[in-house]
Amino acid sequence: MNNSNDTNSDNDPGSIVIVDDNPNNLQVLSGILQQAGFKVRPALSGEIALRAIAASAPDLVLLDIRMPGMDGYETCRRLKDDAATRDIPVIFISALTETADKLAAFRAGGVNYVSKPFQADEVLARVRTHLQLRHMQQQLESQVADRTAELRITCDALRESQGQYRRMLEQTIQAIAFTVEKRDPYTAG
Repeated sequence: MNNSNDTNSDNDPGSIVIVDDNPNNLQVLSGILQQAGFKVRPALSGEIALRAIAASAPDLVLLDIRMPGMDGYETCRRLKDDAATRDIPVIFISALTETADKLAAFRAGGVNYVSKPFQADEVLARVRTHLQLRHMQQQLESQVADRTAELRITCDALRESQGQYRRMLEQTIQAIAFTVEKRDPYTAG
């Protein structure tokens, strides 16, 4: 787990990559999110976004679908195919409103879908929700890792204790056998 990208406190609400081939959309979304305190990095294409994300993974991606070159579906699939980026939540923001388009976005790995034209409050609510979910998931994964390490230590100590008890039992049996042999010369050996 990459702790450098955790949304650790209220002072660090998170970093977001916005991917849209329309500069106006990028400007509007960036303004809304920056005003809410988020660190925002815009990208005009899927290719640019993938390079930016590989260089420094964000906490969340807002992704348009229809873009020249690599579309949003393919961009999302590539993010989800990469172990380093597969856990980054992707919210699609698109003018496509058909159910089939939304289902394709979820099949590609998206966690949510906002239709254009969007409402700023709706975008902020969904972004905050998914960042909070990601943060909680990261906390749980960290706790599981910590507890697993503790359990391994406990299991190792238990194995060591079992080995010590086994050696003590064998020594006790040998001592009893030796005592019996000394008392009864007919059973010696």
